[in-house]
Amino acid sequence: MRKIPGGVTAAKGFKAACCAAGIKYQGRTDMALIVSDTPCAVAGTFTKNLVKAAPVVWDQQIVYQEKTARAAVVNAGIANAATGEKGLALCADTAEAAGQMLGISPKTVLLGSTGVIGPQLPLERLRDGLKQMVPALSDSLEAGTAASKAIMTTDTVNKEFAVAFDLPAANGEGAVTVRLGGMSKGSGMIHPNMCTMLGYITTDCRIEQALLQKALSDVVRDTFNMISVDGDTSTNDTLLLFANGLAENAPIAQEDESYEAFRAALFSVCRDLAVKMAGDGEGATHLMEMRVYHADTRENARTLAKAVICSSLVKAMVFGKEANCGRILCALGYAGPAFDPAKIELYLNGEKDTVCFYRDGCVQDFDEEQALAILSEKAVRFSCDMKMGTEEATAWGCDLTYDYVKINGDYRS
Repeated sequence: MRKIPGGVTAAKGFKAACCAAGIKYQGRTDMALIVSDTPCAVAGTFTKNLVKAAPVVWDQQIVYQEKTARAAVVNAGIANAATGEKGLALCADTAEAAGQMLGISPKTVLLGSTGVIGPQLPLERLRDGLKQMVPALSDSLEAGTAASKAIMTTDTVNKEFAVAFDLPAANGEGAVTVRLGGMSKGSGMIHPNMCTMLGYITTDCRIEQALLQKALSDVVRDTFNMISVDGDTSTNDTLLLFANGLAENAPIAQEDESYEAFRAALFSVCRDLAVKMAGDGEGATHLMEMRVYHADTRENARTLAKAVICSSLVKAMVFGKEANCGRILCALGYAGPAFDPAKIELYLNGEKDTVCFYRDGCVQDFDEEQALAILSEKAVRFSCDMKMGTEEATAWGCDLTYDYVKINGDYRS
């Protein structure tokens, strides 16, 4: 597996476009379109929030019932959430408009919206945006990058990533190159119950839909499910994975070596996008990482790691660059899983140096200047050796700053 340039247009047969539809923002693009040349197997994961945005309801019907798709229409600025029957009707109208312009069935058009909850989306602006984008569709890497920028809200940087790997050819002669790339947006209201954000991943791999869904659901658990910015699970969380099969690899129909190679590539893309989202949290100055290892179960490791990442006191500690390991110990202690505090070891890990915070049931004497230097790095990493077993998990988040309150104090305006 190797990293390659690009995002949603890195795989064969995928095109993208974007435009400034004027939905909420002025002077920037705010609408994106992704289209496959051929029908795709599609998989998805969605918010567990009971208040689901209209596009989430629309997409779930297609992913769970139709299981194939050709396109995704995404807008930023207005979420189309808490909009009742009008919001659902707008989804149908948008898909119908896109289907007519693209010459495909509306039931193969997926939708995504992000932004302010409550206002109705202006249908005419969506239609006008589609009229701009359909003729501009391109398979260039630049088109994919532009699409990743169009779906941003409070994000400060766009997020995209792509990889390539080799699989046996369908004709039995050697191997073919398979590509998998994606884009995502997310900066605030980030606390996943499956994943959180809008995310779109495309691949030219030929794989059965059931295995595509299995791979996505499995990978999400240790990538997008392990990030948190503010503890809020959005109404619009959607992650979609399209596979059009144009790489002409031998079809993946069982959990064999080809499936594991595909899953590893998917994990790489999802992990990179997830970490980028965590580090770009609203107002953030630091990416936070918590690795829990030698735990008794994977689930307990996940729970412990996320408790630290989600702690407001730990997040504030990182912002203030204060080496107060008691904050971390407290979060581990209330997380739920049982452990012996006298046995665990807690570390602060820098690019070059490591500080032991806690061992043998006691806070250790450590070099405060060395700890400050590590806490001043862009990525602040903690680790905890539970000394109980062989399982581990890593969670990612960001510090809690004054700017987070400023951003969310007037989000609607």
